[in-house]
Amino acid sequence: MAIVLGENRYGKSRVRVMKVQREGARHEVFEWNVEVWLAGDFRSCFEDGDNSCILPTDTMKNTVYSLARDCSAASMEDFGIELVSHFIETNSHADSAGVRIVSTPWKHIDGFSDAFTHASDKYDTTAVTLSRDGLHSVSSGFEKLWLLKTAKSAFAGYMNDRLTTLRETQDRLFGTLATGEWRYTGTDLDYNALRRRIESALVTTFAAHDSLSVQQTLYAMARAALDQVNEIADVHLQMPNKHCNLVDLAPFGQDNPNEIFVPTDEPHGSIEARVGRTDDRWKE
Repeated sequence: MAIVLGENRYGKSRVRVMKVQREGARHEVFEWNVEVWLAGDFRSCFEDGDNSCILPTDTMKNTVYSLARDCSAASMEDFGIELVSHFIETNSHADSAGVRIVSTPWKHIDGFSDAFTHASDKYDTTAVTLSRDGLHSVSSGFEKLWLLKTAKSAFAGYMNDRLTTLRETQDRLFGTLATGEWRYTGTDLDYNALRRRIESALVTTFAAHDSLSVQQTLYAMARAALDQVNEIADVHLQMPNKHCNLVDLAPFGQDNPNEIFVPTDEPHGSIEARVGRTDDRWKE
């Protein structure tokens, strides 16, 4: 039986870069955690130790800094496109180049144009790949988006067996720490504007939806984003159910009309799905 090298790639991870843009008295800051990689014909390196076609990962790190200085990208998606284009053009052995960026959010302190505070409600993400034949793939999303609703959430009618202890409810707290990703259908787009529209559709639907389960609300959120933004092909959401358990105050002679809860992180329900279009135009 022959032993062969399978799929492989290499690159640099956790390249942290902060860029300051100064337009007069007003400043903007962008903090990105960048991962870059190359995939292609690197068999000689793995099998024979021949490094002649290997770009040092330290050079990849320096490239991120250098391009960040020169680029005029309006979004991290545009910066990602510049990065993968550079790596494909300068690495003939690479079949494809990829980049993933996680953005740390900063916002201005009220009344100051050059001072900031951490806006930690979520982390924006993007992933860009470019193949040798010029095919781009751009997807964006977020991590660690805290969502909570105190009404319009029920869970009942589920399976019961001898190990089921969960009580049905028509009025529960619904909390999640969501991760989302959507895939764009082009590259010449206003990614910042589209992100705002997609996130607005997702969050507004979460708040307004009369939820019968996390699954149902997840689907409603993804469908709303697809209905409102034609420039995306599909939406993938992960929504772990962060439970808030009602405290039994009866031993203390008190009632608890859905007011006092214990928030718990572990164990938690894990719910995820990808929702996409059936139109052939959106298929890979």
